[in-house]
Amino acid sequence: MTTPPAPLPYGTPEAPRLAVRGESRLEVDPEIARLGITVSARGTDRRTALADLTHRNNQTLELIKSYDQAIEQLETGSFTITPQLTDKGRHERIRAYHGTVHLTATLSDFTALGELTTRLADLDLTRVDGPWWALRPDSPAHREARQQAVREAVQRAREYAGALGAELVAIVELADIGVENATPAGLPPAPGGMLRSAGYGGEAPAPALDLEPQRQFVYAQVNARFTMTRPAL
Repeated sequence: MTTPPAPLPYGTPEAPRLAVRGESRLEVDPEIARLGITVSARGTDRRTALADLTHRNNQTLELIKSYDQAIEQLETGSFTITPQLTDKGRHERIRAYHGTVHLTATLSDFTALGELTTRLADLDLTRVDGPWWALRPDSPAHREARQQAVREAVQRAREYAGALGAELVAIVELADIGVENATPAGLPPAPGGMLRSAGYGGEAPAPALDLEPQRQFVYAQVNARFTMTRPAL
């Protein structure tokens, strides 16, 4: 029994192969927004600096958690306490201790975002970065982009085949070459700004910021190979 010959990489005159690329690009509203919060404390005594930092961290966490319905995720990134040495002199003398705690808050309710951002920035020695707009990893927009790329590949292949007086017969390969969000999760590429608080007491609360969500772009690309009928050349 003989083994049938393997098909040629580019098909045969009777069944040519057709290779195309399908692409899609969607513009959609963001689903989440992230805020980066850095709480700081400074003091000449280590214990005092730690106590102040703990108090401010708890105060910040309490404020964020009061927006329970709007908060999708709250994480503590890192904690540092650093002794700062005097600039002059031969001896290593500590003049102060500087402590920080980094937090990340993810919100899904944008109606509370402006108010929370302003209230966080109004806390003592607190820095706020963001917002960073994004889609969730399982967002339906990713699926729609992939499906649209496949439909575009099929349509393009039909047009090429039709230009030769042929028709598509079968698909022999479909390769996913990536779906990328213009605002990926992780390091945020499109910050909305930075707010700092010096912590002056007795002032009226700052008005809530009016924040406009940044539209997100979703891309998808596929490579597809088809067989088609004999062209009418």
